[in-house]
Amino acid sequence: MLSGFMRFKLEKSPDAAARAAKAILDGAGFLTSLPDIGRPMEDDTGRREWVVSFGAGAFVLRYMRDKNDTVVIIRVWHSKENRT
Repeated sequence: MLSGFMRFKLEKSPDAAARAAKAILDGAGFLTSLPDIGRPMEDDTGRREWVVSFGAGAFVLRYMRDKNDTVVIIRVWHSKENRT
């Protein structure tokens, strides 16, 4: 499912959407090497957030490690999205 930001980017500029997807995938790949690098959330769930710069904003990857220590990305959004 595409976020509003990605849907907008894809409609306006497929090249920018491809760059955004690459930034997200690169950020996710980085987490497999250093899974504890993200900021821990303050709710004792084990979830963390990793911020991936992109243009004038960033993508936020919310993730956790499962029982096998596999990084599981739970949610991705752009920092400029209205999340209310």
